[in-house]
Amino acid sequence: MNNTLHDVLILGSGLAGLTTALHLADRARVAIVAKRAFQEGASLYAQGGIAAVLDAEDSVALHVQDTLVAGAGLCDVEAVRFAAEGAPAAIDWLVEQGVPFTRERQADGREDLHLTREGGHSQRRVVHAADATGQAVVNTLVERVRAHPNIDIYANHVAVELITGAWLRRSHKRCLGAYLLDRESGRVKAFPARFVVLATGGGGKVYLYTTNPDVASGDGVALGWRAGCRVANMEFIQFHPTCLYHPRAKSFLISEAVRGEGGRLLLPDGTPFMHRFDERGELAPRDIVARAIDHEMKRLGAECVYLDIRHKGADFILQHFPNIHARCLEYGLDMTRDPLPVVPAAHYMNGGLMTDLHGQTDVEGLYAVGEVAHTGLHGANRMASNSLLECLVFGRSAALDILGALHRAPDPGEVPPWDESRTTNSDELVVVSHNWDEVRRFMWDYVGIVRSDKRLQRAKNRVDLLSQEIAQYYRNFRLTGDLLELRNLVLVADLIIRSAQARRESRGLHYTLDNPTINDSTTPQNTVLVPPRYRPTLGRSSVP
Repeated sequence: MNNTLHDVLILGSGLAGLTTALHLADRARVAIVAKRAFQEGASLYAQGGIAAVLDAEDSVALHVQDTLVAGAGLCDVEAVRFAAEGAPAAIDWLVEQGVPFTRERQADGREDLHLTREGGHSQRRVVHAADATGQAVVNTLVERVRAHPNIDIYANHVAVELITGAWLRRSHKRCLGAYLLDRESGRVKAFPARFVVLATGGGGKVYLYTTNPDVASGDGVALGWRAGCRVANMEFIQFHPTCLYHPRAKSFLISEAVRGEGGRLLLPDGTPFMHRFDERGELAPRDIVARAIDHEMKRLGAECVYLDIRHKGADFILQHFPNIHARCLEYGLDMTRDPLPVVPAAHYMNGGLMTDLHGQTDVEGLYAVGEVAHTGLHGANRMASNSLLECLVFGRSAALDILGALHRAPDPGEVPPWDESRTTNSDELVVVSHNWDEVRRFMWDYVGIVRSDKRLQRAKNRVDLLSQEIAQYYRNFRLTGDLLELRNLVLVADLIIRSAQARRESRGLHYTLDNPTINDSTTPQNTVLVPPRYRPTLGRSSVP
């Protein structure tokens, strides 16, 4: 058992977790838990940038309006305004931390932050560090975290379950820490804490093709759901329109900024096509672009389409997209000479655990920040570069809320060790790998960019069978990281399917052949799923 009591236990080491930790650490003892390497996560691979109003010709009102339009009627206006208003201060904080953002020299000799434009934005408002913003931001904050004496880091630890009052047979519902599997020792440890923050990112690995890293298995949503948190809008999965199509390129996306700077989408014969789907062309929101590409690929039987920015010239490309250019060269593609083959891939989970503006969930003492949370910011479709912004603004807000409540938070008390006395080592690990492949394939085939009632029901039938099989496996065999991820992945797949079945219209990222239009006859509603009420005991055999 881990004997150190932390004020705050943060699960996840991406931008949301790092931001929350740094805003807490001067006044609280913090632990950050990473499933694998410390800084591994989707934030690290974000290319585009962070949306913020920094130009005199721009305004918070325009940022809000653009976000609301992209969100297709389901954004929470208060959450959108909260994020847009907090964006400039968030950028200032990152600059203070030392993030090397790209700058440009003005006529008067000043060097201001360079702003680019991406899909859905009416103005240039995306702050970036060349074409590897996530890497620059995360690496900078990691250095700050490693140097802070009040932050403990636990790499290669996987969350098994959140510890709530129900786990300890107490009357209140409060979250009191988490049980974590140490990958190196294979032992499960109890980590008590006064507050827990889920900053675990999304669940892109539920799909066969994704831009997400391997750690994105929906753990936070699954943990929160089992602890008693509601989820909202899980049907809205954003598919990035332009993932590089190459047999050796794993999860490598071509930034939205390539289209923002003039890149054109072409059919295999070189014909442009986006103007036939939306007057904004390549700068339409991602859901429209992804569906357009999907439509053309299916119509032509094509394996991919092409993204072409050669007309901007080699100097421009090398200046704006040095990392993308270098990475493509590894696959024999020179974007200064060749159009890049691209396909859509699962990219971002718009729904998640329901929270308020301070990240508080339905469970006392449990917060959720970043992609794992449903704040209402994104609605039915996330606008480009609002995701890193969400991590920053809501991470700070959650930290301040926790600090305000820290003095009255109860000590978790004695937390019993994890009981695995009734389990044995598995001699059938192939079951885990087979089920992992199966869920990702049927989610891609049946719950992808274009859906139908029949496809969703096929997916539901399969996920129900898998859930039963995995539950039995979980009860009888000792835990592994792969088993925990599979268990969470299947639960998240089920929540996505159930949410998609509940929405009887096409809106934003959810498009169904059986209801292909928006239902304008009623006020748009979020899809909210409520977990069953239960009081699990300490033995895993009785946990749902």
